[in-house]
Amino acid sequence: MRTPGSGGPSSLPSSLFDIAATPESEGRRIRSAPLAERMRPRNLAEYAGQEHLIGPGKPLRVQIEHDDPASMIFWGPPGVGKTSLAKIIAETTQASFLEFSAVLSGIKEIKQVMAASEQASQMGSRTILFIDEIHRFNKAQQDAFLPYVERGTIRLIGATTENPSFEVISALLSRCRVYVLKALEEDQIVNLLRRALADPVRGLGSLNLTTDDETLALIAAYSSGDCRNAYNALEIAAQLATDRTPKGQSGAIDRALAEEALQQRVLLYDKTGEEHYNLISALHKSVRNSDPDAALYWLGRMFAAGEDPMYLARRVIRMAFEDIGLAAPEALNLCLSARQAMEFLGSPEGDLALAEAVVYLCLAPKSNSVYTAYGAVQQDIEATRQEPVPLHLRNAPTRLMKDLDYGKGYRYAHDEEGKVADMDCLPESLLGRRYYHPTEEGREKQLAQRLEELRRLKQSKRSE
Repeated sequence: MRTPGSGGPSSLPSSLFDIAATPESEGRRIRSAPLAERMRPRNLAEYAGQEHLIGPGKPLRVQIEHDDPASMIFWGPPGVGKTSLAKIIAETTQASFLEFSAVLSGIKEIKQVMAASEQASQMGSRTILFIDEIHRFNKAQQDAFLPYVERGTIRLIGATTENPSFEVISALLSRCRVYVLKALEEDQIVNLLRRALADPVRGLGSLNLTTDDETLALIAAYSSGDCRNAYNALEIAAQLATDRTPKGQSGAIDRALAEEALQQRVLLYDKTGEEHYNLISALHKSVRNSDPDAALYWLGRMFAAGEDPMYLARRVIRMAFEDIGLAAPEALNLCLSARQAMEFLGSPEGDLALAEAVVYLCLAPKSNSVYTAYGAVQQDIEATRQEPVPLHLRNAPTRLMKDLDYGKGYRYAHDEEGKVADMDCLPESLLGRRYYHPTEEGREKQLAQRLEELRRLKQSKRSE
């Protein structure tokens, strides 16, 4: 647990705080802190982004201005200002601010903090308890906060990069307002980087570095909406520029230096989190919509983020029989071959095999008729009684079974005209039910014609 201090005149018992810092030590701490920490916004005027929440008349702005004590959860990607916003709320509402880590804390620490907060509340002090990565708390840990949130002992502000609907218990979620924070736009990040370069106290202004809009735009683009990563890249670039500039001359951050500082693009991805499912959804829906350019892009994004190639192979195979189906049955074999190539070659050599399969799926005729038919079958299985197999469809390997009419009335299709018999094969309550409705796409058009021919043949035999 970190306790950086109070935004108001009241505070919690000193046992909860670090040793009081002197102005000199605080100054040294600030100067040695990373640029992202030094440039953290101190008020709403300095805060960038999230206009949909903190713009004039917007919900969170109204809640702050009215000093509404309701607890809340900030849900958004990394580096968009969740912690900064919580600290600004504490400062604006004159509340003590406690920062609690879901990674480092357990039930014991939670109870200690809650007891101290309750004692402070009785003395008239208001406490905002900020929990970073609240989704990492298990159910028992989250339950421990409930009574204190309900009584108003604390004002809970949680931050999470994961969908709180899945990660936060319903009892706690129902007592909090959820605000969705968005990734920062590139122009917003560029403005923040300019501010950092110009600020001589908290930023890099004392270094007298120059740069251009193209270089700042490059850093912003590579940050993927994460301001913290943008600041980190700028700080590294500034250090490189300073080290390589002769004394007495002004340093410059150019594109080449920025690329060296960036090293590798920051990709927003969590192989077990929501973004994982968002990206695979984008890939699947791009294939379904016959868009090879978009499908290749999303496939490349997942490869670049370190996704398991076998997971991607399984999903591509699924697309072959869910969205292409019998309109192009060869697509399944192609995808299975791509999976084997990926397994044999590994990544990155095998990536191209999956890329080839994805493009083929995009361009292939589409049919979800089997997928829809099987879904209808599953619904009927759930909704109707489980009837026994009709007697004429049962085997009769014993005398007793024959005596019970097992197999009686069965007609061997190979002995029938057209290789089809006038015989019902569904349970009695489902007679006449049709699940499979072929499309007119690709090869399935031929299957549709064949199915219609079989139905006419059966009907003619029944009319005889």
